[in-house]
Amino acid sequence: MTPLNIALVSIVGYLLGAISFAVIVARSQGVDILKYGSGNPGATNVTRALGSKFGNIVFASDALKGFVAAGWPLLWMGEAGLQLGIIGLIASIIGHSFSVFLKFKGGKGVATTMGGLVAIMPIVLLIGVAAWAAIYFTIRMVAIASILFAVSLPISAYWLYGSGDPRLTLGVVLGVLIVLRHRSNISRMLQGTENSFKK
Repeated sequence: MTPLNIALVSIVGYLLGAISFAVIVARSQGVDILKYGSGNPGATNVTRALGSKFGNIVFASDALKGFVAAGWPLLWMGEAGLQLGIIGLIASIIGHSFSVFLKFKGGKGVATTMGGLVAIMPIVLLIGVAAWAAIYFTIRMVAIASILFAVSLPISAYWLYGSGDPRLTLGVVLGVLIVLRHRSNISRMLQGTENSFKK
């Protein structure tokens, strides 16, 4: 793992992450997602604005960004590319959350995280998705489900890989990033004004 490899993976990951499919998809339907609802350029806000079809397109596209950013170093170097894949994924999440194309604004990074975890630690992802689904389909609140997903990552990574594995570090970093990106949601929950998909 050379400085040049690190720089290359970081730049590619960031630029992939910085592509805002929420903005692109919403704009194709005549909606400025940055001015709708929460103003967050992510799949949840697109779902509220345009329905589940377009929200799912955004979610899948954002997940693909993470998968490619994390996966191509593994394809390039095999198991030796694990650490580069981790760097690529973190860079893509930073790009998604602080996009240079959106004046360093962006989404929460949950879908991008999930896509990257498919490549790096799929069992951890499955545990996290199970936790997300259990909460979401019980109370229909994406933010709480996403925060629980984030908390599950370091716990399951530790359980599966132990304390000396770089995937544990990744789980901790991703968990912290996702929770921090949900600060506004946590504030709204405390005020009782957080949106849900309850009917």
